[in-house]
Amino acid sequence: MRLKTPLEEDDVLNLGAGDVVYLSGTVYTARDSAHRKILELAGRGLPLNLEGAVIYHCGPVVRESPSGYEIVSAGPTTSSRMNRHLGGILSLGVRGIIGKGGMNPEPFKGRAVYFAFTGGAGSLAAKSIKRVREVFWLEELGIPEAVWVLEVEDFPLIVAIDAYGESLY
Repeated sequence: MRLKTPLEEDDVLNLGAGDVVYLSGTVYTARDSAHRKILELAGRGLPLNLEGAVIYHCGPVVRESPSGYEIVSAGPTTSSRMNRHLGGILSLGVRGIIGKGGMNPEPFKGRAVYFAFTGGAGSLAAKSIKRVREVFWLEELGIPEAVWVLEVEDFPLIVAIDAYGESLY
């Protein structure tokens, strides 16, 4: 199935655990520090709109070039350590999380899905990233923890936790 961001409620409700998805559009990277920063600023000046958004648990390898930033590798990081932030992040309208290793399925019910991407395949992920659109908090958080706004095309994913709480894990 092909999906484009921002995701609609029907998009996620029509997915089942095990479905293969090719995602295109905007994806935001976020790890531990970025989750804390997003939740700290929510309701008082968050510089990004997360309604229908997809967050990728990733600390990319980035190279600066004359034309801007280039993603060299973008493998997923372990998602379970972001479980403590999951309810707050999903309450901001996020409808998809990409990562590895799974998360608590309960918060996803009725509103979002968890997409798995294979760990160790960061160069494959980078092939689906067409460009860096923007970066937030680079100076403050550093390259791996900054929020990278990526434009992706046909990013290959598996629905590992669906919006009904079914989990491949």
